[in-house]
Amino acid sequence: MTKHVHNTWSQRQPTREHRPHIFPLIDDKLPAKSYKHNTTQAPLVLLIHIYISILYCTSSNKYYHINYMAVEGNESRRPHVVLLPTPGMGHVIPLADFAVRLAAAHSFSATLLTFSNFNSPAQAAFLASLPSDSVTSVSLPSISLSDLPPDSPIEVHLCALLTRCLPLLRDAFLSFRNPAAAFVCDLFGSVTLSLVRELGVPGYIFYPTNLRMLTLALHLPRLDETTDVDFEDLPDPVCLPGCVAIRGTDFPDPLRKKSHPAYAPLIRIMSSYSDAAGILVNSFEEMEKEVLKAIREEEQAEAGRPPVHLVGPMVRSGSDEADESGCLEWLDRQPADSVLFVSFGSGGSLSTEQMQEMALGLEASGQRFLWVVRCPSDKEKNAAFFTSGSKDDPSNYLPEGFLERTKDVGRVVSSWAPQVKVLAHAATGGFFSHCGWNSALESTVHGVPMIAHPLYAEQHWNAVLLTEAVGIAIRPRSRDPYGVVGREEIAAAVKELMQGEKGKALRCRTKELQEAAARALAPPDGSSYKALQGVANKWKEGASLRVAST
Repeated sequence: MTKHVHNTWSQRQPTREHRPHIFPLIDDKLPAKSYKHNTTQAPLVLLIHIYISILYCTSSNKYYHINYMAVEGNESRRPHVVLLPTPGMGHVIPLADFAVRLAAAHSFSATLLTFSNFNSPAQAAFLASLPSDSVTSVSLPSISLSDLPPDSPIEVHLCALLTRCLPLLRDAFLSFRNPAAAFVCDLFGSVTLSLVRELGVPGYIFYPTNLRMLTLALHLPRLDETTDVDFEDLPDPVCLPGCVAIRGTDFPDPLRKKSHPAYAPLIRIMSSYSDAAGILVNSFEEMEKEVLKAIREEEQAEAGRPPVHLVGPMVRSGSDEADESGCLEWLDRQPADSVLFVSFGSGGSLSTEQMQEMALGLEASGQRFLWVVRCPSDKEKNAAFFTSGSKDDPSNYLPEGFLERTKDVGRVVSSWAPQVKVLAHAATGGFFSHCGWNSALESTVHGVPMIAHPLYAEQHWNAVLLTEAVGIAIRPRSRDPYGVVGREEIAAAVKELMQGEKGKALRCRTKELQEAAARALAPPDGSSYKALQGVANKWKEGASLRVAST
């Protein structure tokens, strides 16, 4: 394992006017030491942050690394939590943010395990920004997936990766100088829970999406047994406790057809959720009242059901986001609530046809827009999943003359923009989004309503939640359940959100949830604050008992 010791943290402060924040962002609660280092102590920090990697070769010529990790000052006396996100920025960021919050608000030290064969430049830069005195990132040795078909879906690769990492995960736990008080994986990592339980460590799932999606995951193994046809072929919507009825065509991509290569592995993963000591969900009560009520009733009725804790919304503050494209300066020159931010996440890709329709629809709407453009893909809607951070020239695949015709109202940037800062900016009045849950929460806590354009994974499910259950988004109609959304529908949706009566209603509802999110996280009585505090106290008590028994 390669340990990344980060000794710098961006101290750049916002220099522009943003929309007023009533949401307590992660940075606001962190002690100064978590984000800043005393430069006079830098040599000492470098000496103390030491690791000795012992590399040895087994009879099968496999290499393993054992880390002996020394820590700064009294770090070894702080309870230690180990976190394992699956690859992809959409998985790494939520667990890293969770680690930062545990360290800052609950006095834990945290180790974030990542996979060396999926480390992108964007991920490396993000990990380098973490507060090194409390959160350490450790990269597991490369795990071969060369035997998998090259065209296998991402979910197949992730499932195989998590299963094959178990020997390395065991080595990691045995190498820690400060034994783990708890282990946290994400929604794909439940296959690791039986191992950590053998090691005497309580294992939890951090569920980075919403409670409605968790409800599907908990019920799906049973639905699989009782449903003979593919879910996308069901004539009637599926009804789950506390949830709005949802069509099978809005199920996550690999779960619509039982013949999908990832279907069976995902069913096994969801079946192993029962191995968790608890499930932590990145959502909050006001957003999912009815679902939470149903979950609580099921917990009482079913013995051995892992308890669910709503601990969100956990979102980034954006204080460390650079603005290389200059889009924030452009926003400074725009009127309040006048700009539609268009971005489809770190992994999303539009098809060539959809790219053309999107451009022409934005142009026809006549509204101001800031669009993060990536190279289109006609094969996979998640083509950018492991390649975020690349730079492409948007003029190569936008309609001829589009940039010139829209230069007075639009701004196009390549690949990436400081999303949190953009959503926080007073000029931003709407978000055309893929409905990834991180993005949905970031939009909610900044009071920005959305246009839903789901691409892959659970995003269709999220779109139903945001439009039909929560009421903070509109969804333009596509030509078929997974087809292209035409320029006319795009233009109409943009004008309605930015100028129409429905857009005003969505904006008011989003502001209500923004305030509710702030209340949920506010100490001492916020529902999410108390939920996480209760879990943290349980981990600390368990760690103390284990120390006392040794």
